[in-house]
Amino acid sequence: MAPTKPQRSDARHNREQILAAARAAFTAQGIDVPITAIARRAGVGPATLYRHFPTRSALVTEAFAEQLAACVAVLDDALADPDPWRGLCAVIEKVCAMQVADRGFTAAFLSEFPDAVDHERERRRAEEDIAELVRRAQETGKLRADFAPEDITLLLLANGGVAEGVGEQKLAAAASRRLVGYLLQSFRASDGTLLPPAPPLGLEQIHRS
Repeated sequence: MAPTKPQRSDARHNREQILAAARAAFTAQGIDVPITAIARRAGVGPATLYRHFPTRSALVTEAFAEQLAACVAVLDDALADPDPWRGLCAVIEKVCAMQVADRGFTAAFLSEFPDAVDHERERRRAEEDIAELVRRAQETGKLRADFAPEDITLLLLANGGVAEGVGEQKLAAAASRRLVGYLLQSFRASDGTLLPPAPPLGLEQIHRS
């Protein structure tokens, strides 16, 4: 009878190969890349992939588990900052940098996966935390009174457009930092001039675009 330990080792290796291939494919082609393409990249058959990850959402959620934890940590740190304006700026800067560095993660985080309960809960929590940061920053008088949480979606749409338009990673990162710098200046409380009303945009809009 053949020992089982090498089989477990092979299964573990296959799982790691699949996750690495999925991250690379999602980043390069988006989270809608065919599962068969991911399997080919990982050097396994589709049946092997499905044994480890029965659904696309299971694969996406596991592939970006570390990034999701990092995104949640950014929001937690911002909420713990005694200066809400500084915390909000840190969230915007870090999330926009993550968006440029790993475009697949941004789409994954903002997508709707009916069978990925934890994933959906974290996204709802992110929206609630952003709204709370906005409220606190406005109470300090540093964030303009007509800023709305939906403006974060607008910002990410703009930042995503810069990243896609520029293409090359290093240049895209520099362009993103420049854009974020301009926008953070515009978010500061000013002379009372009001903006047009914020459109009703949720974070899922970024993936739909």
